[in-house]
Amino acid sequence: MEFFNTVGKAALGSRLRLMTATVTDDAAKIYELYGADFVPKWFPVFFVLGHDGEKTITEIATDIGHSQPSVSKIIKEMTKAGLVEENTTAQDKRRTVVTLSPKGVILSKNIAQQCIDVAVAIEGLISEANHNLWEALEEWEFLLEQKSLLRRVNEEKKLRESKEVKIVDYSPEYHSAFKALNEEWISNYFEIEETDRKALDNAEDYIIKKGGKIFVALYEGEPLGVCALIKMDASTGYDYELAKMAVSPKVQGKNIGWLLGQAVIESARTLGAKKVYLESNTILKPAINLYHKLGFEKVTGLATPYKRCNIQMELDLNQK
Repeated sequence: MEFFNTVGKAALGSRLRLMTATVTDDAAKIYELYGADFVPKWFPVFFVLGHDGEKTITEIATDIGHSQPSVSKIIKEMTKAGLVEENTTAQDKRRTVVTLSPKGVILSKNIAQQCIDVAVAIEGLISEANHNLWEALEEWEFLLEQKSLLRRVNEEKKLRESKEVKIVDYSPEYHSAFKALNEEWISNYFEIEETDRKALDNAEDYIIKKGGKIFVALYEGEPLGVCALIKMDASTGYDYELAKMAVSPKVQGKNIGWLLGQAVIESARTLGAKKVYLESNTILKPAINLYHKLGFEKVTGLATPYKRCNIQMELDLNQK
């Protein structure tokens, strides 16, 4: 159809639904062809009961990959049609066990040849096609199980939007953004402490003039993310600390934290650093995951000026 040629792969769901509708319409007519008063959507439940005998609704749902409410609805419809009944002889009376009725058993035997004919027809269709749809579906199901379409699209969105982010060096014009972003972030989870004030109120004296750096992430020209590389005392065993990373909630999910972290680490490497240190709190799971992704590993030992710190991490640049 011209619509699908125009829209392209973004219409995958619509195209699959259209094919499903076409096949389902034919399936209903095929049941009529074989004299079976049967609804196509019943088939997975009907097949499981015909093949395995009595089953609970939960067991059927697990077997066919449907939800329990969906299976319950189908069971009710099939019961009304006289194809399914509760197994009153089941040992465990606390569970609702269903089985094919005598009418259902007869129908199951009658449509056995139908299933064979359908399978042969599908094989013929596969032999005429350039691509084996059945095998492709198995492969796609496996790949989507490993990584869903939602996750894949989200990754592409992040990648595209991250290309619109520009990381720049700190200049006095960004002081208010550096301070405001950090105050917003810290206040959201903790309390601003004295050491925070020293860095946020006097960024140039406390960080820049002592040999550190501050990076600013611009998105559409607006400073919406910051991160500092603070020079540490040689007695600590570390060269620099990654600190004061804050990203505006307006742009979270655009990989800005990752881009800032990479900029800080690359700067530390350029400055000849061997080890970079950071402090955080384990309630900040996204941040901890980011630090692990950047290569940081948990350590212990240094005294911290922050009450909120309950985890310390380091990045050994000699190993990266």
